Amino acid sequence: MGRGATSSRATGPRTGSRRPRGRGVHLGLHALGIGTGARREVIDAVAAAAEEAGFATLWSGEHVVMVDDPASRYPYADDGRIAVPAEADWLDPLIGLSFAAAATRTIALATGVLLLPEHNPVLVAKQAASLDVLSGGRLTLGVGVGWSREEFEALGVPFARRGARTAEYVAAMRALWRDDVASFDGEFVAFDSIRVNPRPVRDRRIPVVVGGNSDAALQRAAAWGDGWYGFNVEGIDAVRDRVGLLHELCREAGRDPSALRVAVALSQPAGREELAAAGVDELVLVEGPPEDPAEAATWAAGLAGR
Repeated sequence: MGRGATSSRATGPRTGSRRPRGRGVHLGLHALGIGTGARREVIDAVAAAAEEAGFATLWSGEHVVMVDDPASRYPYADDGRIAVPAEADWLDPLIGLSFAAAATRTIALATGVLLLPEHNPVLVAKQAASLDVLSGGRLTLGVGVGWSREEFEALGVPFARRGARTAEYVAAMRALWRDDVASFDGEFVAFDSIRVNPRPVRDRRIPVVVGGNSDAALQRAAAWGDGWYGFNVEGIDAVRDRVGLLHELCREAGRDPSALRVAVALSQPAGREELAAAGVDELVLVEGPPEDPAEAATWAAGLAGR
């Protein structure tokens, strides 16, 4: 993995420490984990190239299960169909990002998003903390509630009340990270007097960012999230609308809106100055990586220079 032997010496996340062209909104890159981006040599090359080009964050999403002819509607496309072929390779994001971490030293890492209600929260707490420690405190855990009923059925997890399940899972994970000996008694998860180590690097916390564009997703972000990740948002007007509602919901919840970080991936282009004025901290570029790892440096530099 090239620089893997030194990656654990990173002192912490350097999100935005090198903003391309000095503009106010950080750039993130969502390119790894699927198809060509699931190949080891491409992960190594793209991760290192993105860091060198000044990207703030490497994002990677997940689906445990894909189906050839889904009945569930994909909420981030007008036709309701996900663009990723069902037969494509799709890495577990925490595993894929661990390889990206070992190929880099400072670039932040984020799941964008992990479908948390599909997982055991005690196991996710340990996996996420392990990656955070090995990367030197660079992980953000982006979580979503999921949209594919078929995926939940295949995993044996109820599709109903997945939003409530997600909120409780996050609370349980935070207890596990925070307390030396943790107990939790909820509707969906319970444990008594257990230790789950290691602990996250930054004050025993990993930032939890809520994904999703719906009002319900924004309510979750305002209630308990450390940030919001909007995906395939339709241009600057939609960004203003969603961020405006997020700020309103934060105030209603007694929270300072500026305490939450906002990242968006767009389906229609918008200027970074406009995005900054709308309250966006990071613009995430969703791109397929080059098949030839030797082209990664030129490719990443070109994206960063947009």
